[in-house]
Amino acid sequence: MTSKQRAFLRSLASSIEPVFQIGKENLSDNLLRGLDEALEKRELIKVSVLKSCESSAAEVLTELCAELNACPVCAIGNKAVMYRRSSSDKVRHIEF
Repeated sequence: MTSKQRAFLRSLASSIEPVFQIGKENLSDNLLRGLDEALEKRELIKVSVLKSCESSAAEVLTELCAELNACPVCAIGNKAVMYRRSSSDKVRHIEF
């Protein structure tokens, strides 16, 4: 992903709300399954990392992207944004 594409996705993410919160339980199987489904439907998602989480937003983003085969967009403060192109034709794809 180029820096121009990442900047475009970051601008799109500024207007969306976080779809999940990650707390002290960190990354459970249910959370990963839910994030995988959300990525398939939306392509671009934002998660909120709570203060009770042992890891920072950047660390959580790295772990999530590795687990879900997604691209990290940004981690600012306690928010992390990731992108993965949907394999479904029913979803409106984000065009760069």
